[in-house]
Amino acid sequence: MTGLTIAEASGQLGLSADTLRYYEKDGLLLRPVPRSSSGHRQYDEPDLRWIKLVTCLRATGMPIRDVRRYAALVREGDGNEEERLALLHAHRESVLRELAEVTAHLGAIDHKIGIYEHKLELLEQSA
Repeated sequence: MTGLTIAEASGQLGLSADTLRYYEKDGLLLRPVPRSSSGHRQYDEPDLRWIKLVTCLRATGMPIRDVRRYAALVREGDGNEEERLALLHAHRESVLRELAEVTAHLGAIDHKIGIYEHKLELLEQSA
């Protein structure tokens, strides 16, 4: 699979064409997306894999500046793996903190649901 247009790539990735253009313009991709002779973008499999990773990082709350930094480090090539790893570890810790917070909130919601379900159960038994 090579040479997808922006419309095909956006359809496959579930992202808008505007998002793909933004990722490219803002330095979040590993390379400028090649263009056909008519000037249309031509995404290949490595482009799509990278965009999926960028989407994952963004969906888990990584700030654009950190995604941009990570992309820059990868573009630089070998020799900066420690910095890449540190960036990913820091993001992982942030995601774990958020997950713990959401889990605690979910526990509170579950507790409230239990109260109402119990109350309704008692009402049904007394009817």
